[in-house]
Amino acid sequence: MTSRSGESRRRTVRLLGLVLGAALLVPLGASSPVAAAAGRAVPGAPVATCTAPTSSAKYPALPVAEDPAFVTNLSLPSVAPGGSTSISFRVADPAGSGGPIADVVVSFEVYEFNGFPGNATACLPVADAPVLVNATASGSFVTVALAGLAAGASEVGSVGVVTSSATPVGTFAIRTAINFTLGAAKYRLESRGWFTAAEWADGTEAPNGSAILNLSDLGNVSGVVPETALFVSPGGWDVALAALLVGGAALVGAGAFVYLRRTARSSSSSGAG
Repeated sequence: MTSRSGESRRRTVRLLGLVLGAALLVPLGASSPVAAAAGRAVPGAPVATCTAPTSSAKYPALPVAEDPAFVTNLSLPSVAPGGSTSISFRVADPAGSGGPIADVVVSFEVYEFNGFPGNATACLPVADAPVLVNATASGSFVTVALAGLAAGASEVGSVGVVTSSATPVGTFAIRTAINFTLGAAKYRLESRGWFTAAEWADGTEAPNGSAILNLSDLGNVSGVVPETALFVSPGGWDVALAALLVGGAALVGAGAFVYLRRTARSSSSSGAG
């Protein structure tokens, strides 16, 4: 039988993999999440600062080991200009959360564009950008409301994505968040795209340069969830974009290995609630 500590370690490793993967899948501008995480700017790329306004609400922290379970199976769609697709996902209430959770709302927002070729970044609005669609609304930002979930239960969902024939070729970064109520408290977990470069660096990198996840440095959030991106290319998957994904998989694996070695001596800095 798997021990609780062993499962907690695996969840923590998966979370770091999601964090690194999300960072790699967003555009490569000088102030984009990827460039900030790598500690370097892309020569010739314009500066783009696309973070959302900071919320004044205070959300209690959750155990970091639970974060990867809340939003999983987040798809990474590709589409040609003028086509449509969808982003699928699964929302779960981890058994360790003490659920049930109620008032579950998952948010999606297209927030940054990385043109291809050229690697220039831009914050939205971008002309003819993809439109997200839910059951009642459409735009660059949509939400999906789900019924309450019992501890250990899950539910699948999706949002539509529509492009026009004039939608530019490149990568559109899409940040995610999940809000819910547990007991009398309200919680919110956010993906990389909601934070500034400075906030993300403070919350995910120790003074010695090693990887951590410190929620107190990230600010008013309960935890971190993955984000996704939409690849727009006339031929579907462009060779360069496919190469980017291969590099992302390698980085995720390397990050997970490094963090596994450090888990036993550095997990206490995560700020469990």
